[in-house]
Amino acid sequence: TNQLTITGIEHVMERIVTVPANNDATVILTKDKVSGSDSALDIQDTKYIRVTNLDSTNSVNLSLQIDNDNNDSAADRSATILLEAGKTFMLGTPHEAMNVSDADASIVTFMKDLESILVDSGTNDVKLEVFVAGA
Repeated sequence: TNQLTITGIEHVMERIVTVPANNDATVILTKDKVSGSDSALDIQDTKYIRVTNLDSTNSVNLSLQIDNDNNDSAADRSATILLEAGKTFMLGTPHEAMNVSDADASIVTFMKDLESILVDSGTNDVKLEVFVAGA
């Protein structure tokens, strides 16, 4: 058992999303100025993100869309990870939380913003739980 207490939480969003077969779906969108994008989460206030694959058999691809310029624009880069059936992906703040490099396999120490998370369901309908907590 692992327990983490995050203080200052004032807002939560929890939803179950069905991503249809052979489709991609944006399940999380973050912005500095949430008034400019419907359903966007405040990147500065978000403290915890969790995506759980509720399917008992099928995996999904999570594409972490990265705003390489940290300028609240569209994604410039991406990193894709496999989320197996029944497994969970967790992230703290999306602000300056990740980066990728195609130059070599060395560690990257300057972080960029997570612009969104896209889900590719493959050839099956897949249900996900999306949970976000913030100040």
